[in-house]
Amino acid sequence: MVIFPAIDILGTKAVRLLKGDYNQVTVYSDRPWEFAEDFAKKGCKAIHLVDLDGAREGSAVNISTIEKIARIPGMYSEIGGGIRNKATIERYLNAGISRVILGTAALNDPAFLKSSVSEFGDRIAVGVDLKDGKVAIKGWLETSDKDGLVFLKELEDLGVRGAIVTDISKDGAMKGTNLELYRTIASSVKMDITASGGVSTIDDVSSLKEIGVFGAIIGKAYYTGAIKLEDALEVAR
Repeated sequence: MVIFPAIDILGTKAVRLLKGDYNQVTVYSDRPWEFAEDFAKKGCKAIHLVDLDGAREGSAVNISTIEKIARIPGMYSEIGGGIRNKATIERYLNAGISRVILGTAALNDPAFLKSSVSEFGDRIAVGVDLKDGKVAIKGWLETSDKDGLVFLKELEDLGVRGAIVTDISKDGAMKGTNLELYRTIASSVKMDITASGGVSTIDDVSSLKEIGVFGAIIGKAYYTGAIKLEDALEVAR
């Protein structure tokens, strides 16, 4: 299983939101790339990035900050937040990002998703953010009527290879991840599923590995010291 420590970027700063609420922000650094450099020193080979400004505005707002992180040698980087056209995809890939994550656009514009997967293959993933089982969009500010599992099966049929699935109710709450959700998904689709939201303890990491998900994103638990990155990497091996 791949461990993806997360850096959420808002106003060029590394932050965490509580349950996706832009009004509940904790700022951890105004130099986010230094976290990424530290992850690499600890032996991490992958990183999950979110442009929170981009998620709201639909553009690559924090591209200059993200470029600094993408240049770190040997680091597999993925980025989500506001990627809604081909030009933004190409801008990130040309900047050195390994994989881009479509969210709102994947749900609202199936033709764009299909053409992106056709052109860029496994460098395209989809972020499936769930609120009470339904897919949330536009930086979690809106909730659609689309059932999450139904959407994942549709993505699989379109040829999407990887999905990052977040239970919004767990994100940043430090109360454990939704293991039942990931068991259901892992038994229902054959995509590479990355679990996100509420990964709070080493036991969460171990349980997700047993379920068989492709990856796990660790956010607030790293920044508060609840999970040591070295321990998570060891458990995931």
